[in-house]
Amino acid sequence: MLVLCPLTAQAGTLLRIGNGPEPESLDPQRMSSVSALNIARDLYEGLTRIGADGEIEPAAAWGWQIADGGRRYTFDLRPNLRWSNGAALTAQDFVAALRRVVDPATGAPYAQLFAPIVNAAAITAGHASPDTLAVWALGPSRLQILLKQPAPYFLGLLAHPASFPIYLPALAQYGRAFARPGRLVSNGAYRLEAWRVESQVALQRNRQYWDDAHTQIDRVQYVAGDDVAAQLQRYRAGELDVTSEVPLVQAPRIRADEGSELHVAAYLGSYFYGINMQRAPLGDHLALRRALAMAIDRELIVDKVMNGLALPAYGWVPPGVSGYQAQLPDWARWPYARRLAEAQRLLADAGYSAAHPLQVEIRYNTHDDHKRIATVIAAMWKQRLGVQATLVNEENKVFFVHRRLGLTQIFRAAWIGDFDDALSFLDVLRAGNGRNDEHWHDTAYDALLQRASSQSDPAARAALLEAAERRALAAQPFIPIYWYVSKHLVKPRVHGWRDNLLDVHYSKDLGVDG
Repeated sequence: MLVLCPLTAQAGTLLRIGNGPEPESLDPQRMSSVSALNIARDLYEGLTRIGADGEIEPAAAWGWQIADGGRRYTFDLRPNLRWSNGAALTAQDFVAALRRVVDPATGAPYAQLFAPIVNAAAITAGHASPDTLAVWALGPSRLQILLKQPAPYFLGLLAHPASFPIYLPALAQYGRAFARPGRLVSNGAYRLEAWRVESQVALQRNRQYWDDAHTQIDRVQYVAGDDVAAQLQRYRAGELDVTSEVPLVQAPRIRADEGSELHVAAYLGSYFYGINMQRAPLGDHLALRRALAMAIDRELIVDKVMNGLALPAYGWVPPGVSGYQAQLPDWARWPYARRLAEAQRLLADAGYSAAHPLQVEIRYNTHDDHKRIATVIAAMWKQRLGVQATLVNEENKVFFVHRRLGLTQIFRAAWIGDFDDALSFLDVLRAGNGRNDEHWHDTAYDALLQRASSQSDPAARAALLEAAERRALAAQPFIPIYWYVSKHLVKPRVHGWRDNLLDVHYSKDLGVDG
């Protein structure tokens, strides 16, 4: 049984953050949820970080040089970096982390992010040893990384928690159990004080952090709970300073009562329905997939179901990605009446009618909003196409296992970009990607991504990626529904909050009034 340290009363400035579901781990190489990643950015620090406006900034590394046509990166660490226990932090700690994340024995959910590094793919596939990864410590404060091809987004990858350094003595002593109170040694602005499961994770200011002089908040509490309505109640009661999101059904009242505290901004996230391409009849018939996609009234969903807290989606890559023009199918520009008429024609031509209706299954994980959206879409398909949709609700863990195993037909899905680049979305559909639960394989699509990865000219690279997205949209292995916006309530006592496309916020950059 896992027993974690209790919380203790302490003095100093305190920031209380609603953080959604319980984090599955505080091990930076093994975590995957947004809630865990949020905490990791306070506990640890990578070579780079996401700036307040979403730009890449130096972090543990004060600078870097790029050579060999964009393939070789050399990083210089800041002087006198320390772990939270006072031990010296060196380049070897970053080497160990990167080799650990691609090691299949680690089971890192984000291992494929680092495929651009020489030998990473072979290591992840079990064909090479982790120590062959092309990452080297050139000295205590200098690190070098060699890529297979230029990757203009690579500096952004190094701001992802999966690349954060690892304290090797704790890993050697405790193994996978090192990321717990009393054991976890970190290098970020905060250290782990306590963890009360299904309640909160408490952080204390790390006085060993190189930039501690500019840290304003002494303590941070990440409060767990996936009941968004309950989180709002706690916010209104003064028990939270920031919410992870807001309940959609209460959006009108929130705008009226807390309008100045509501932060809504563009976000690198997509909500969609995946289609299992291995299962008939949808996997065999493009016309059926397209008809279902065309018949969804996204504007109605955003307006009535989402209460305006989203953007209608017709493409795969969200708008606003740096250096990229989001792609749309031609029919996205048609009036809804024309789209619906075409959807009805496609179904009729495929042999479906009121006497012989198409029957489908929509599977979703437990959440009130997922249920509401599925119910609305099923009603649209029934009333406008005669399609009979069965709704299947599953607990989160069961749902994701069924997705991976292909035991689905149509399933609720979402993707949040890990870095500000179109490839963060497009790579999910590549054959062999562990997140490709649609099981869609297209050699031409994969070839376009491969060509883009070896292209150093930004315009030519963008053109190849845009061509890949158009090919995916034409094949329709998914149905875009809406693009996320970030939506937080932030108390007036919190200052320094800056909205950005990745919705990344470091507690060290914030302050609170007493």
